[in-house]
Amino acid sequence: MKIGIVVSEFNWDITTLMLSRAEEEAKFLGVEVGKVVMVPGTFDIPLAVKKMLEIRDLDGIVTLGCVIKGETDHDQIIMQNAARKIEDLSVEYSKPVSLGITGPGQTRLQAMARIENARDAVDSLVKLIKAMKSI
Repeated sequence: MKIGIVVSEFNWDITTLMLSRAEEEAKFLGVEVGKVVMVPGTFDIPLAVKKMLEIRDLDGIVTLGCVIKGETDHDQIIMQNAARKIEDLSVEYSKPVSLGITGPGQTRLQAMARIENARDAVDSLVKLIKAMKSI
């Protein structure tokens, strides 16, 4: 099994740790990480997901990002649109894409506490790939 990972550089102090956890989990599960793509922010993740879904030898994609609450509802808009587009792409390409983006509405402290969720995103993707191969 070979997967790709798309990770947001925004809040890099958090997302770099998420990427590390995701890569560790993939190795633990015996899954090859074939490609890692960095994008500026969570809003930019769907375009990279689309391009990676076109790579035939990738079985699925993990998305990693961190959306922290600011003074406006900007975090809500970013997260809702990114999540919706990521799901649409997964269905369009018939390939699994897991949502390992934390937020919205979280503080920086809460985001730090959710770094380990990156492992769950890899686990979820692997389970979904296996499920889709059994159909």
